[in-house]
Amino acid sequence: MEEKVEKTFYVTTPIYYVNDIPHIGHAYTTIIADALARYQRLKGKKVFFLTGTDEHGQKIEKTATEKGITPKELADRVVIRFKELWQRLNITYDYFIRTTEKFHEEGVQKIFQKLLEKGDIYKGTYQGWYCVSEENFLSEDVPLQPEGYKICPDCGRKAVLLEEESYFFRLSAYQKPLLDFYEANPQFVRPQTRMNEVVSFVRQGLKDLSITRTTVKWGIPVPGDPKHTIYVWFDALHNYVTGVGYDWNTELFQTFWPADVHLIGKDILRFHAIFWPAFLMAAGLPLPRTVYGHGWWLKDEAKMSKSKGNVLDPYLILEKVGPDPLRYFLLREIPIGQDGSFSHEGFVHRINSDLANDLGNLVQRTLTMVVNYFNGSLQEIGQEKEEDKKLARLFEETRDRVYALYDDYAINRALEEIWTYLNAVNKYLAECEPWKLAKIPETRPRLARILYQAVCAVRASSYLIYPVMPETAEKIWAFLGEQKKPGEVLTSELNFYDFRPDQKINRPEALFPRIDLKEFIGEMEKPKTEDYKASKLEAKMEYISYDEFKKMDLRVAKVLTAERVPGTNKLLKLQIDLGSEQRQIIAGVADSYAPEELVGKEFIVIANLKPAVIRGIESQGMLLAAEIEGKAIIPFFDREIPPGTKVK
Repeated sequence: MEEKVEKTFYVTTPIYYVNDIPHIGHAYTTIIADALARYQRLKGKKVFFLTGTDEHGQKIEKTATEKGITPKELADRVVIRFKELWQRLNITYDYFIRTTEKFHEEGVQKIFQKLLEKGDIYKGTYQGWYCVSEENFLSEDVPLQPEGYKICPDCGRKAVLLEEESYFFRLSAYQKPLLDFYEANPQFVRPQTRMNEVVSFVRQGLKDLSITRTTVKWGIPVPGDPKHTIYVWFDALHNYVTGVGYDWNTELFQTFWPADVHLIGKDILRFHAIFWPAFLMAAGLPLPRTVYGHGWWLKDEAKMSKSKGNVLDPYLILEKVGPDPLRYFLLREIPIGQDGSFSHEGFVHRINSDLANDLGNLVQRTLTMVVNYFNGSLQEIGQEKEEDKKLARLFEETRDRVYALYDDYAINRALEEIWTYLNAVNKYLAECEPWKLAKIPETRPRLARILYQAVCAVRASSYLIYPVMPETAEKIWAFLGEQKKPGEVLTSELNFYDFRPDQKINRPEALFPRIDLKEFIGEMEKPKTEDYKASKLEAKMEYISYDEFKKMDLRVAKVLTAERVPGTNKLLKLQIDLGSEQRQIIAGVADSYAPEELVGKEFIVIANLKPAVIRGIESQGMLLAAEIEGKAIIPFFDREIPPGTKVK
């Protein structure tokens, strides 16, 4: 196969196991991948971003049996959760692969058959300690307990001793080819500490790998020998080639393979850095350029997992602050290769300090001054002074460093550079004191120059934060009246002075309202049942008393105006008439109704719901709607009713 041209970029996440619920750990990997994909698109590259779900294996079979459903039904339910979360986090994947898809199963069988005919797969008998929870055989150095069994070092559960007929992959034959490859490609495993771990493990010697089961039926059958099921890791790893066209779309596959980077958690490093390249070598396929093993997000000093009961629900955080603060925190707080401990205090501090103060306040006060002092359009801009030129030069230096750090996957350091620059812009304004100059008519050209420099800095910085905080960048562009669509300004075209002075600036709204720590912790730590975490399809009905129902003040509301919330696909801002007063509410109905459709319509709202801040906008109530396939359907009245009429 010819070498892939550098105008493409292929990034993958692991495929997530459908016996779990989406949590912060899953979100972290996927947000990293999305930020890299967005950045590479800004560079003008053709990008393919793959994520998906791993749906085979004994654990899925067992859980589905316990629930009284088929394994496929269990997978279908969980897939909805992941797709919904990725939508809420603004994840721009190109394909969501499921290992139950026919093209994947056929691709895996084709590769299996190829290796069987080559002699790299052979039949034998296997005995070993197997962890059902981790879908993995324990290494021989795991000690035997006094009671005669072994404990899985990853999950702490009892392993079971298995002996069965099995097909083996001849991994031992690839010890030297792997070591030679690592030496020739020192960036294959990152960070360097993980490469050291991999090399050390391989040098100790590799044993042939059992890759089929006869006791598990939920999986891909071995071609020509259907009593055997292909082991879940051999099955799962090949999603990286089947998901990008192997055996079904030659043009797609030749365009993007090999992958530029596989993003994975460090706990699955051995599978991706040893087994996977050996499988590819055996199949005669090029190897990926980099396997990046990121750290874990810890809670209570332990890795988050469903079995430990310490997962953080990203939906709760999204409901409170939206996607960008979470994306920013996860990517800013730690380097990708290190572990991080999630704390509510640290999260709220990042929002209030970095986002509300440093960025949000800069945007709001700068653009508000332009609107207040120049009616939104700068005129008669004075000549540059040295401090003005310094601000522009500093951006150009920052931009180049940020690009280099994004290219090196050092996203947290890129964000540090951006925030250092934002602080320099804040300092520039503090020293120039435009609010004082506004009181002196003869200094208007200088005032216009200062604000123009600050607006240029805000605009230019917004493109640097876009890969991590796309919704925020798009809001800033809406304030600035930017005409180009997201992603149309390439990295090579981003210059400090590209903002036109006569461009009309709109009055900004608060990007990041400050968060009260005690209130936030209270919301996050409320007891949550499993039903809350589960998909709406699985939710159980909870009964309330009539007295509880009476506490809800349901009223007829009439829509006066409706407009889209900038930077979102689902939200509308509605001004409603409640008879005795007018209010503003935010409703997630934009994918069902155009704004103009709702003007003049009447529906039911909960009028005494505590106001909430959604995407930086206060919502003073909630409309009632049915949800069908993820879309809101509003029950309108069939005749005109006075606004404010009580509904019982």
